Amino acid sequence: MKTPNNRNTWLSVLSLLILIGGTIFLYTKVSFNQSLLYVLGGVGGFILYQARFGFTSAWRQFILHRRGEGIRAQMIMMLVANALFLPLLLKGSMFGHSISGYVSPVGMSVLVGAFIFGIGMQMGDGCASGTLYHIGGGDMNGVVTLIGFIAGSVIAATHFNWWMNTPQFQPISLIEHFNVITGFLVQFIMLAIVYFATILIEKRKHGKLIPQKRENTNGWKVIFKGPWPLILGGVALAVLNALILMIQGKPWGITSAFALWGSKITQAFGANPETWSYWQDPAKAASLESPLYMDVTTVMDISLMAGALLAAAFAGRFSKPVQFKLPTRMTIGSLVGGLMMGYGARISFGCNIGAYFDGIASFSMHGWLWFVAAFIGSIIGVKLRPYCAYKK
Repeated sequence: MKTPNNRNTWLSVLSLLILIGGTIFLYTKVSFNQSLLYVLGGVGGFILYQARFGFTSAWRQFILHRRGEGIRAQMIMMLVANALFLPLLLKGSMFGHSISGYVSPVGMSVLVGAFIFGIGMQMGDGCASGTLYHIGGGDMNGVVTLIGFIAGSVIAATHFNWWMNTPQFQPISLIEHFNVITGFLVQFIMLAIVYFATILIEKRKHGKLIPQKRENTNGWKVIFKGPWPLILGGVALAVLNALILMIQGKPWGITSAFALWGSKITQAFGANPETWSYWQDPAKAASLESPLYMDVTTVMDISLMAGALLAAAFAGRFSKPVQFKLPTRMTIGSLVGGLMMGYGARISFGCNIGAYFDGIASFSMHGWLWFVAAFIGSIIGVKLRPYCAYKK
């Protein structure tokens, strides 16, 4: 029988084997870049877990308690990402490949999709990246959410063309619509408005800023055991995303893999997803025909969970057994929340990472629309959480 310490040690070794083995496999089967991106996905999972960097929980803290530390950390993360993305986007190429940000159309599909996603992220108790790092951290509720996420992504893939024909404006990049200096300044002002608005609202509610309680007695071991300061986590994620942009030529992505996994599952049962509108794009069609290990987002999602598992084991998360039995209402809420997020992410060009983080980091107005719509959806989602058996 495994003791708590043995469980953490064994899972640390297992996660390292997954990360090292996957890196070697991808290097020999695909490319050096694919193996490097796999490593970076693992680093992302490690950062997310050790910083407990939750988009869902940060928004919920502000909605319920008017505490905005998490949102302010997100704004700092965006600003650092802007500063790192800008020279790369202006250069336009690196290491022999082109570089471009995520700048998507602004319209009905983003508005509706992000709104649906915002409700779902509160019901599922995690966004896209949150769902994956929760799974790595031993949260079985995340597995249920992921199942719903995959199903919702598949459903949206069959409706994709309809949503793309709804009213929308052409993609708007601030640094192209204005100029580089003015665009960066407009972006900075919008980030600052959100940052200082949370301060004013929090002080009005509490009389002062109330930081999250993160007791740390680990000293220098905090690097491995956590918890990290939120701002450190945000800055680390911004640097990580810039590295991903340099290596693969586009920013970090999470949810496109869920549509791919689900479509391949339906294909195995005799469906023909290659006829769906979503898969008519040549690049997407190629990923549907290729093995999963050729898909960058897939391999990074897998390593993200492995990196979170490593962080959780280092932090002693598995000193207590994993809780497999969940309340029925929570299971239903997570499944429905995952369905909503999967559907919403596909029609709004991404999730909290692919649309919100990457969109704003790329100076795209669709990232800001996604933020507003998803936040409004989260207000509704927070009200629904008690019906899903969540205590907070």
